[in-house]
Amino acid sequence: MSTVLNPAPAESAGSESAVRPAVLVRATDAGVTFRQRFTPATSNLRFLSCGEFTLPPRSESQSYCLPRQESLLFQWEETSIVAVNGRSYSLAPYDTLYIPRGAEFTLANPDHAATAKLIQTSAPAENIHPVHHSIWKEISRREDRIRHLKGKDVFLMFDVGEPADKLVAGYTFFQPYQRSWPPHNHTDQEEVYIFINGKGSMEVYESPETLSFVHSVDRGDMVTIPFLNYHPVFSQKDPLEFIWCIAGERYWVGDKNKDFMKGDTGPITT
Repeated sequence: MSTVLNPAPAESAGSESAVRPAVLVRATDAGVTFRQRFTPATSNLRFLSCGEFTLPPRSESQSYCLPRQESLLFQWEETSIVAVNGRSYSLAPYDTLYIPRGAEFTLANPDHAATAKLIQTSAPAENIHPVHHSIWKEISRREDRIRHLKGKDVFLMFDVGEPADKLVAGYTFFQPYQRSWPPHNHTDQEEVYIFINGKGSMEVYESPETLSFVHSVDRGDMVTIPFLNYHPVFSQKDPLEFIWCIAGERYWVGDKNKDFMKGDTGPITT
C-alpha cells in the first residue's frame, strides 16, 4: 500500500480588520519539500514507506496527516520544530519523534542560514499511541539503551517500551573496517537501513549461494531488507552511521537472541 501525505484542510480566514500586504513568491524561491524515497510497492516490502523532508532557512510546512499509518521522524541535518496536534517539539540532530496514526503535524526551520533535513519512515497501524520524543543527548548516555558489539554500537531510539503497532528504530555506529557479525535474518520483521554518515558496503541475500545484492553505500543511500534476507554491513576507512527502522514484530535481534551479542556463532534467524 502506498503512502500519501495528505494536506489537512486549510483553516478559515480570521476576522482581522487590518488589510495585509501581498507577498510575492518567486519561482526560484526555496520551499519545504517532501521527497518520497520508496513505498512498499517499489521496495519489495510489506509495510514500510520512507521519505525525506528538506526545510530551507526560515521555512514552515503546511499541515500533513497520515490517516492510516504511524510514523517516525529522524532529525538528520541541523534542527527543526515539529508541531503534532498543536504541541511543538524541538528536534536536534539524531532526535527521533514518533507520530501516531492520524495525527496532524507541521515542520518548521527557524534558522536564518542552514537547511534542515528529516527522514520519515511509516507503516500501517490499527491503533493510536502517544507522541514520543526520543532525545539523542539523553539516549546516547543511557547504557540501558546502548548495545555494545565488536567494533560498533547500537542505540535503541524507539524501543519496545514505547507503544506502537509495528515500528522499532535506532542508530548503529560502525568503527572503521568492521562488519556485521553474525549474519542474521528475520521471519517476522522487515527493515530499512538509511546511511547518514560515512561510506561502506552492504549485502542482502537469502542464502550465500544466491548472493546477488552487493553494493557500496554512501551518505543518503537506503537499503530495504525484506523478510528472511540476511543483511550484513561493512565499514571502510571511515566510521559509518546508519538509521535502522523495523516494521513487524517489535524486538531488536540482540535482545531476543543473546547469541547475537556474543558474536561467535553462525547465521541467526529470529
